[in-house]
Amino acid sequence: MWFFRSPQIVYGDDAISYLTELKGRKALLVTDENLFRLGFADKVKELLEEAGMETRIFSEVEPEPSLETVQKGAKFALEFKPDWIVGLGGGSCLDAAKAIWVLYENPEMDPRGINPFEEFRLREKARLIAIPTTSGTGAETTWAVVLTDREEGRKLALGSPLNTPDIAIVDPELVMKLPPPLTASTGMDALCHAIEGFTSIWHNDFCDGLCLQAIKLVFEYLPRAYRYGEEDREARVKMHNAAAIAGLGFINSMAALAHGLGHSLGAVFHIPHGRAVGLALPYTIEYCANGGGTRYREIARFLDIPFEDEHDAAFKLAEKVRELARQVDEPVSIAEAGVNSEKFKAALGKLVENANMDACTATSVRIPSDEEMEKLFRYAYEGRRVDF
Repeated sequence: MWFFRSPQIVYGDDAISYLTELKGRKALLVTDENLFRLGFADKVKELLEEAGMETRIFSEVEPEPSLETVQKGAKFALEFKPDWIVGLGGGSCLDAAKAIWVLYENPEMDPRGINPFEEFRLREKARLIAIPTTSGTGAETTWAVVLTDREEGRKLALGSPLNTPDIAIVDPELVMKLPPPLTASTGMDALCHAIEGFTSIWHNDFCDGLCLQAIKLVFEYLPRAYRYGEEDREARVKMHNAAAIAGLGFINSMAALAHGLGHSLGAVFHIPHGRAVGLALPYTIEYCANGGGTRYREIARFLDIPFEDEHDAAFKLAEKVRELARQVDEPVSIAEAGVNSEKFKAALGKLVENANMDACTATSVRIPSDEEMEKLFRYAYEGRRVDF
């Protein structure tokens, strides 16, 4: 028996105005300092107050949020006692909001315990709204929670279906002025979600169509959104939708090996998440295809990529991913991402350890041995096609 989970999704022009229709007494807005400074948080606060809610802002979420930050946010929530928690921002803010929500309702809980196998209370004190301001992570439609353990120097892939947001508000107006570099890296994140959601060992009929459509949208509209920004409103709208659709697709089928490598790269070298997984994606496609039993042929067929067989389809898809990355000025190797050779060699053992421990690695159609994982990182560093 399986389940398909989704928030209520409010999307399109002026979707943000739905906040004025909420019923409640208090709302806690979880965001970062940059969005607070740019006025995004104040706009949301005004709408919540128009709905009659006292609203306070926790704006201390950092990129790659830490265990300590979400514990601090939960303490803030316990003192304020909101009945709505509203996450506003990119994946870091939305993941932090999910964790703060869980800890607010379960103050005795260690955030490391947020996983599908633990029972915990939710929706007894508050409900959760997720409002993305980037077009990539899809965190608004997922139950994934990625936090950073600073002491261990690794990312924790956490989350439970219980902490799926109640409402996702996907308003394209919030991403019209998204800077090109952020447009690129978050867009590659959406592509990785969609491809891995379609090809993981838990792929299913309910997610396949979502993932394929998101793949097609990203390949078609990411270059335009990157190049023209708010001048190409259609591209912005399509990319914002693609991110939410990819999130919905992969969270109900799971991500895979590129996320295992990407989480490790992000924790060790502080490479932004979307850049890290997007960089890893073509190498993991090639690695998995070399083991056989993959589904890249179906993606290639959907994208009208000519191919001879499954292996050929996979390698052509991997090259198409690299071509897209180059179009939006994203690195296609770890070296291009600015990682020094000596630092890479020194960290290789930690990279392998992190990736092997990552929950996403376990849902890959092919799982590397320690030796293969090290080799995969070396190939990704050098930009070599994977031949093993």
